[in-house]
Amino acid sequence: MSALLTTPRRTSPATGGSPPPGATRPRSLTRSIGVQVVLWAYAAVAFGPLLLVLIGSFRSNAEILRAPVGLPSSFDVSNYTRAWETASISTYFLNSLAVTAASVVLCVSVSALAAYALARWRFRGRALLAAFFLSGLMIPAKLGLLPVFYMFQSMNLIDSRIGLVLLYAASGVPFSVFVIMGFMRGLPGELEEAARIDGAHEGRLFVSIVLPLMRPALAVVTVFQFAPTWNDFFYPLVLLRSSEKYTIPVGLTRFFGEFAADRGTLFAGLVIALVPLAVVFALATRQIVAGLTAGMSR
Repeated sequence: MSALLTTPRRTSPATGGSPPPGATRPRSLTRSIGVQVVLWAYAAVAFGPLLLVLIGSFRSNAEILRAPVGLPSSFDVSNYTRAWETASISTYFLNSLAVTAASVVLCVSVSALAAYALARWRFRGRALLAAFFLSGLMIPAKLGLLPVFYMFQSMNLIDSRIGLVLLYAASGVPFSVFVIMGFMRGLPGELEEAARIDGAHEGRLFVSIVLPLMRPALAVVTVFQFAPTWNDFFYPLVLLRSSEKYTIPVGLTRFFGEFAADRGTLFAGLVIALVPLAVVFALATRQIVAGLTAGMSR
């Protein structure tokens, strides 16, 4: 009797126990299809308006008023010519390009040097200096607008694109140092030690060894610095006075008021404003993926 009670019961696949290996395949296939459907739906919602703007930029104003959604009857770039030359988009575009490129280069250069020193060198006060950099992440930069305005006024940097470059670069340094320093701490230091043994000085070591290893982190920092600087409306509106120095977010406000009835030109101006962001995101994504794959292959 006791033997009957202690004997384990055998379960057959038909009545219970672990399912056969092939039973999980339909579930995983269904889950994969569901994920793909959700991602494609999100892409359609996100890129649908951008696609409508792009198509509308090649249509005449009469076509857009007659049928707001539709394909252009002919491939016409007159809207882009009108937006670039007549609507002063070229001035706003070049101002934004100069300010954004200069601020990104300055921010990334300073952040890379500071992050390398904080991650690799050992000196007194290193932790305090790192905390000072990272404390900039806790304070929104726009809360200090009044002191910045008075400081720029005393330095004659109001209505100056150089002032915007310095402001954008300084506001992006804390986040950039945080990202690059965390990335550098995860990299082995054997290559640097080997270069020092071979006689390389610190400048040569940084340019030839460290910067190529930093490329994924630099790509991330570039994207996160370029996008908000290019799209920023607040600081140029407060610190700039001359219309010929306006960046493209502020210039588009005048553009919208002047060409509100000309939808084709309006769409062309929006596409021109979005082109640098698309190019930077495409190049940075390739660089990030290349860095990750190179790291996995080592």
